[in-house]
Order: sequence, then C-alpha cells, then structure tokens
Amino acid sequence: MANFTLDTGIMGMDIHGKTIGVMGTGKIGQILCNILKGFGSTILCYDVFENEDLKKAGATYVSQDEIFARCDVIFLMMPLLPATHHTINENVLPKLKKGVLLINTARGGLIDTNALISGLESGIIGGCGLDVYENESEYFFQDWSAKTVKDPALTSLLGNSHVLLTAHQAFFTKEAVDKIVDTTLNNISEWKKGRHGQEHPNNCIPAMEILDLPKTPSKPPPQK
Repeated sequence: MANFTLDTGIMGMDIHGKTIGVMGTGKIGQILCNILKGFGSTILCYDVFENEDLKKAGATYVSQDEIFARCDVIFLMMPLLPATHHTINENVLPKLKKGVLLINTARGGLIDTNALISGLESGIIGGCGLDVYENESEYFFQDWSAKTVKDPALTSLLGNSHVLLTAHQAFFTKEAVDKIVDTTLNNISEWKKGRHGQEHPNNCIPAMEILDLPKTPSKPPPQK
C-alpha cells in the first residue's frame, strides 16, 4: 500500500518475560517450547501426556483454566479430536487474560470462529495469528482473488487488522514436503509388510479415552 507510517495499530510487544501457554506438547509443541525458552519466556503447558524433558527444561504443566487466566500468548498445538473441538469457545472468553494473543497453526476446529470474532470485538482477545480456519476446505489452496468470498466469518477475519491469516501453509517448505513424501512412502512400505493398526510404527490411533468416544456395549448373552 506504500504506507510507511508508524501508529499504534502495528506496535508489537516483546515476548521476553511474558507468560506463554502451549496447549499440546507433541513433537511440534516441544520444539516450540524450546524456542520460546530461548527468548526468556515463562512457559506454561497443557497436555494429557506430560513431557518430562520439558519439565526439566523449565516448563510447567498446568490446567487449561490456568493457561487461560495467566498467559499473554496462547499457542494451540493440539490434534483435532472430539475432546479438543472448540477448545476456544464462548464459555472460555471470560476466563482469558484481557488482550491475550491467540496463535493457531494446528487445526481450525480447535477454535469456535464466532467466539473468536466476539473476543476480538470485545478486546478480550488482543489479536490472533491463524494458519487454519474451521471452514477452510472451500477456500484454502484455491485462488479466490477474482471471486467473492461468501463466508461472513472468514470475511470478518480477513478484514480485521488484529488478525494475521495464512492459508494452511506453515508446513510449506522444501524440507517439510520432502519429509512428508519420505514418511508416506515408508508408511506404505511398513503396511505392505503386514504391520497394520497399532502394530504400525507410525500409527496415529489415539486411546479411546482421548477420543472421548463412548465404548461399545458388550452384546447380551443369547437367550435360550
């Protein structure tokens, strides 16, 4: 736009000394925690499986509510499961520290978009960075520059100066794509060897209690 002026709308903040919440400490979440530690941040984590190495490095595992109440920045790094769907919702907004920055590069369904927009409008959420959107399938990976985006929630996010939105492209590096191809081929190779389900070394089948699915009732014994 050739507008090089400085105003409060583009003023950032140091994360040194800030309290950062990382919700989901799998491989990517662990790497993020190590990066944040280098900036001198206080790191609070939430995960159903606590990582001992992160604890030794100085991270502290707390409840979701404590992350909501204390953190200046919250990163969502969780898989999308029934138990994590809409982790950020209308009921969570009053629990958040006012002005919190929300970052979601994991899965769009972790955030209730209407609640996010409400939080931005009220100032409870000071800003957000999104690489995912819960209704992205119709729009992402396509060129809509000459067409009208008809999704009002997406339009609201695109027009909000407190939102930075990218189209599910955080993974898109040469190294990452090469790794995805290698992993896919290796997965197929292991499957052809007969290693299926839980026996597959790279399976991603979560435990039933994490899925939060009802257990199938046992069949009653046949009547005589």
